[in-house]
Amino acid sequence: MTKTSQQDPHQHQGDFFEDYHNTGDSALIINDGVEQQPIVNPYLKKVSRPGIRPVEYYVEGIKKGDTTILSQAITLVESTAPAHRKVADGIIAQCQLLAGGRKTMRIGITGVPGAGKSTFIEAFGSLITSKGHRLAVLAIDPSSERSKGSILGDKTRMETLCNDPNAFIRPSPSAGSLGGVARRTRETILLCEAAGYDVTFIETVGVGQSETAVHSMSDFFLLLMISGAGDELQGIKRGIMEMSDLIAINKADGTNIDKANLAKALYSNVLHLFPPTESGWVPKAVTASAVTKVGLPEILEIIEQYFALAWETGYYEKRRRQQASYWMRASIDEAIRRRFYESETVEKLLPEYEQAVLEGRLDSFAAAAELLEKYC
Repeated sequence: MTKTSQQDPHQHQGDFFEDYHNTGDSALIINDGVEQQPIVNPYLKKVSRPGIRPVEYYVEGIKKGDTTILSQAITLVESTAPAHRKVADGIIAQCQLLAGGRKTMRIGITGVPGAGKSTFIEAFGSLITSKGHRLAVLAIDPSSERSKGSILGDKTRMETLCNDPNAFIRPSPSAGSLGGVARRTRETILLCEAAGYDVTFIETVGVGQSETAVHSMSDFFLLLMISGAGDELQGIKRGIMEMSDLIAINKADGTNIDKANLAKALYSNVLHLFPPTESGWVPKAVTASAVTKVGLPEILEIIEQYFALAWETGYYEKRRRQQASYWMRASIDEAIRRRFYESETVEKLLPEYEQAVLEGRLDSFAAAAELLEKYC
């Protein structure tokens, strides 16, 4: 018996189409394809991701107002890698000296979901830069509890402000931090002020009772509200209202003007029920529209009045010292927490204790107490 060799059946088909095409009778036209096009950016191959530079490199770039180097420095500050943290500490120390003594304005902006914070910041920020100020916007995006990621899409909603040479927008993930702020927002503020930005917006992920973290790092606290979204009393939370220096009812345009004025009257009455502020400032409620720009100049005027009062009475310096004290305690808390989890003893025992808690063999409070005792 003759052994038949097995061949690929598709080989005959390929030969058939090739012969048929070569006869010139085929309607099938086989193109040779296009040539490989050159890359769009001819310098792309020459660009490489730089490693960690010396502290002086970042400080000099920040002093010159180089936004690229400023962004790189902020990335190092936000990083949890030990090598990055060492360089970041040096950058922060130098920038604190550079920013010291400057009269800057730190404005915390928060509001209920859907209040139009990003739209308001773009419109109001453009007004501020038109007055000769340099603006830094620290937009905080909520991080997913599952993936730990963030969209960081605030720049796409602030297209006009992004193209403003006197504005710098930095989106950062909240990364599980309470108070709707990023973990190293305080240090980022120092870097921006050292770069020459005299006005800083701190946009939070939303309104809540834990917004004291934002209040602790800002000089002026602006609360954005909306009307016509249900019972306005739902928005009156004593904790957040007491911290507010100004309440702006946004989206006061079109058919919503009457409702916005009604909400303004309601919030104005509520603000008078709170005890006097330490600064002597009387909080106000106003209406505004980020779309029509109505009310924005009035908000800027109110903010300027507040800072004029704070500078005249000395409350500005007192407030900054209070912020420094709060930052010291927050830094201690963060350092202790980091050292606890980086401890070799804790790293070794933590999985065992977690498994014991999951299986119900050990109470969570008892497990925490034992781990802390072994760490100390």
